Amino acid sequence: QVQLVESGGGLVQPGGSLSLSCEASGDSFIMYAMGWYRQAPGKQRELVAVVNSGGYTNYADSVKGRFTIAKHNAKNAVYLQMRSLVPEDTAIYYCNLNTLAPSLDYWGQGTQVTVSS
Repeated sequence: QVQLVESGGGLVQPGGSLSLSCEASGDSFIMYAMGWYRQAPGKQRELVAVVNSGGYTNYADSVKGRFTIAKHNAKNAVYLQMRSLVPEDTAIYYCNLNTLAPSLDYWGQGTQVTVSS
């Protein structure tokens, strides 16, 4: 079994910045991709950003130019730097790990990000 432990998040004013971290531990695995998803009240969970084992990144259009995703292979960790936050970024942010052989999805417990004055 693999566990994802998230940290960061909290309350920030519009225009502010926050960082999220996620570290995977437990059984050994082959990472295909790690990323962040978010779910706002009354909405479906959506992709925020993802990075694969080759370093390729993909971002939701709504966060391009404001958010940066990065990974640390040795720590099996992924980070999300969020800048110029707006109220629409308010959501629970979930870390995701997708593995190879076998292909499995793991999720963190979620961390709340609230953008409000």
